[in-house]
Amino acid sequence: MTDRTWKAFVGALADRVERDVRAVLDGLDPALLDAVAVPGTNPIGWLLWHLTRSHDRNVSELAGLPQLWITDGWHARFGRLADPDETGYRHTPEQVAAFVSPEPAVLGAYHWAVAARVRTYLDAAPAGDPDRLATSPTLGDTVPVRDRLVGVLVEGLEHVGQAAYLRGLLERR
Repeated sequence: MTDRTWKAFVGALADRVERDVRAVLDGLDPALLDAVAVPGTNPIGWLLWHLTRSHDRNVSELAGLPQLWITDGWHARFGRLADPDETGYRHTPEQVAAFVSPEPAVLGAYHWAVAARVRTYLDAAPAGDPDRLATSPTLGDTVPVRDRLVGVLVEGLEHVGQAAYLRGLLERR
């Protein structure tokens, strides 16, 4: 894959996640953010926060930059700690249930900021970046950038799809 091709492909998928996050949040009743289909499942707000935290953590690490979660004070707007490891990964059902979402506009604004970081990373990444080995201090692993990006995009599409499905389910109750 050429430099332009891999960047366009990753960018198109990231744009799709962003567009779908917008669709989930557009006109959403804020009361639905923390509602669940059944106890012990993930609510819309947690799903969108978690996918955005994953994108922020992974792309910031790939770009060699600190996470927006901390530098731009998003953690405070979410009422959470400035912890780069706090992404929702391995959250227990009790931790998910204790998560309190901010207003949809705050969730969206954090996602748009992270989406802009993804575009900036793609614009600056060298041609061979997918083959570069990248170590994640938060995940404690070293994998090719390609693998990290696949994980980010797959998780983003899965979680935004779950959030869209959940919104439809909850609105029809």
